[in-house]
Amino acid sequence: MRVRRTLVATARGLGLAVVSLAGSVLLISLTLVSLALLPVGVGWLTLPLVVRLTRWYADQRRAWARDWADLRVPAAYRPLPDRQPGLPGVVQRCQHVLRAPATWRELLWLPVDMTAGFFSALLPAVVILFGVEGFVFPVLIWNGADLSDQMYGFLSTTDPLQVALMPVLGAAALAASRFNPRLLSLHFRLAAVFLTPPKAELAARVARLTETRHDAVDASAAELRRIERDLHDGAQARLVAMGMDLGTIEALIERDPAQAKELVARARTSSAEALSELRDLVRGIHPPVLAERGLDDAVRALALRMPLPVEVTGRLAGRLEAPVESAAYFSVSELLTNTAKHADATRAWVDLEYAGGRLRVTVGDDGRGGVVLPPAGGTGVPAGGTGAPARGAGLPAQAGTLSGLRGLERRLGTFDGILAVSSPAGGPTLVTLEIPCALCSPKTSSS
Repeated sequence: MRVRRTLVATARGLGLAVVSLAGSVLLISLTLVSLALLPVGVGWLTLPLVVRLTRWYADQRRAWARDWADLRVPAAYRPLPDRQPGLPGVVQRCQHVLRAPATWRELLWLPVDMTAGFFSALLPAVVILFGVEGFVFPVLIWNGADLSDQMYGFLSTTDPLQVALMPVLGAAALAASRFNPRLLSLHFRLAAVFLTPPKAELAARVARLTETRHDAVDASAAELRRIERDLHDGAQARLVAMGMDLGTIEALIERDPAQAKELVARARTSSAEALSELRDLVRGIHPPVLAERGLDDAVRALALRMPLPVEVTGRLAGRLEAPVESAAYFSVSELLTNTAKHADATRAWVDLEYAGGRLRVTVGDDGRGGVVLPPAGGTGVPAGGTGAPARGAGLPAQAGTLSGLRGLERRLGTFDGILAVSSPAGGPTLVTLEIPCALCSPKTSSS
């Protein structure tokens, strides 16, 4: 078992050496070229892509550090800010990655990874190779090979006594190779020095997570109150009335069968209405199609119930975690409901996409537009920020839309998700949701 761990650590070190040298050289070259191309405009397109690839490369190293060396290297990537009117999305993304401290930490780490990281990953293999040479050198010398200009460690190949001691030193090196897993951890500790964010940044991250946790708790409490209210005002009241009707029927069934028959019909109607309200309530808590078929099919079923035509494009290759599916589904539901109520739209569309470890959902409509996501505590203004409000801006319906968007932002913040709104006056309106997540299971086809 110990020999197996030693050999596995050696093989992993050799693979890491190749990855460190080739990957870091390629990424630092692409980054420097993109930075040099910023003045001519090409870098604004390529730099965010290169930074995303570098972050994936660093995250892969964090995963290996956790799995192979039991070393946690935290990451603190800032989420994309709200989209600013008047600036192209490419420019905003490039500004975001240039201002992010993580970008410069990783850029500083790349040259270290391709030099010191490369040699530290080779250490386990060097120890084993040194031990094997302790047995190979004497055999070659005793068979007449001319190695007079060679040294094995501190032993000379010209002294017979020192040649006889080479296998002893080689055996000691092979015995020391049992510590190869610890030698391999040096590579990851070196990466952790550069990739670990400072304490101030981690503290800000913890504060953000604490805030989103409180928002999630508040949202859960509000949802529980809504369910209790709907049960009390709807199905519970109908079931109580139906119980009273059944008691009256029991008293009338002998002396007034006709009136008892009317009450039976009314009780049947009440039971059907209570069942319908319970189904609507269950659908509002967690739609069965979402649990059975996944997010994309649930959104398609939702689109069929909308009062305006909704086109749904995109397919997910697998299932997401249940909380992520639920958050994305109810966000899309609220956006489509707001579109039907307030946007004066003739059609809407939803696009689903999963790439780069992120779920991206875009909801759009051809309505009147003129709504942007306000700052926390602010009010919405038409895109552009000045001039007269768009038609309907400032009305209660519009205010409800803005508060709904702010609620969606808090819901997505629980998952480190972001919400971006593009809604120029006159339309169209595009709302994009992005949630970091993983596909936890492949999609299975139903018969």
